[in-house]
Amino acid sequence: MDMNEAVSISEAKSQLSRLIARAERGEEVTIRRGSRPVARIVALNPPGRGRRSPIGALRGEIWIADDFDELGPEWQPYV
Repeated sequence: MDMNEAVSISEAKSQLSRLIARAERGEEVTIRRGSRPVARIVALNPPGRGRRSPIGALRGEIWIADDFDELGPEWQPYV
């Protein structure tokens, strides 16, 4: 099978394990109904795209003011 070859729904049903293995290796597998592409199988975590820790992912991207948690004068009646 060519890397960009679309497969029919019946082929996909009979070869699902192989198609998923191809997706896990980084290929995108297109499923067609007749000659019309209708779906695509892709890996959730493609190879080479390692999982990054979410901790520190936005370092340097977000700024928080030093007084962000101080109440303004409009809140004095409630404090």
